[in-house]
Amino acid sequence: MKGATRWLIPLLPVPVLALLAFGLTRSAQVLPSALIGEMAPEFTLQTMEGDSLALSELHGQVIVLNFWASWCIPCREEHPVLARATREYSEGDVRVLGVLYQDDPASAERFMMRYGGDWTTVLDPGSRTAIDFGVYGVPESFFLDTEGKIAHKQIGPLTWSLLRSTVDSLLAASAPGVGS
Repeated sequence: MKGATRWLIPLLPVPVLALLAFGLTRSAQVLPSALIGEMAPEFTLQTMEGDSLALSELHGQVIVLNFWASWCIPCREEHPVLARATREYSEGDVRVLGVLYQDDPASAERFMMRYGGDWTTVLDPGSRTAIDFGVYGVPESFFLDTEGKIAHKQIGPLTWSLLRSTVDSLLAASAPGVGS
């Protein structure tokens, strides 16, 4: 038995190291979402201006649903991308909708005033909507097609290239005559 133990002890870390190596080769940006291809969870939330907004009211538009917070450093990085999207796409076709995540409206308002942007942001008290969407943290964005189905999930800051290619493909898919 002593001889077997002598060989077994040095081999004990091998499975742990293999698991660690596997984990380190996986991208955190590509965590799978069971919601892809499914209807987005419905919500009715209050906007920062005090109005009520139901997600279903936006069907017929491509939605970039962005979970963010004023304290989130990567949210500052992606903010110009969202601002550009609101300038370059017609609001009738594409809608950027922010969901404030574990933050207070006053801080969010100061953030928007400092960095610019005028898209609608809704409040998510208790993070129920974030939980329904399976949000891990911020920023996270969901791209919804014109029927309200989730087509793509992005964990981490959006880039213009990713946003443009995803939105353009969703717009092309919803064009009359496509898919018929």
